[in-house]
Amino acid sequence: MGDTLPFTIGTPEGGPGPGSAHPRPGNAGRVIGSVFALMAAAVGLLLTLVVAAALAVFTLVASLALALTGLAWRLGRRPAPADAPVVLDARKVGHAWVAYGWDEPRR
Repeated sequence: MGDTLPFTIGTPEGGPGPGSAHPRPGNAGRVIGSVFALMAAAVGLLLTLVVAAALAVFTLVASLALALTGLAWRLGRRPAPADAPVVLDARKVGHAWVAYGWDEPRR
């Protein structure tokens, strides 16, 4: 056996392969292919920027919501000052007054 194969794989040099109806693309085909590749890259870049901007807006809105939640949580749990008057709910039942809420913790 020799160093080369007795047949060729693929298209022979200088022409289209067997059964091919299209000749090798010239410069016009390469230019059009390059234009379409650049257009696809531009659309991909645009979509990337849109998604990045949407993610940034989402992050800002989520941060603002979290900050407002923390502020509301902190203001809602503020204890009453020690010198604040204690106000009880009292109702007259018969000849006596009945106080409600005296056994509940102050808010």
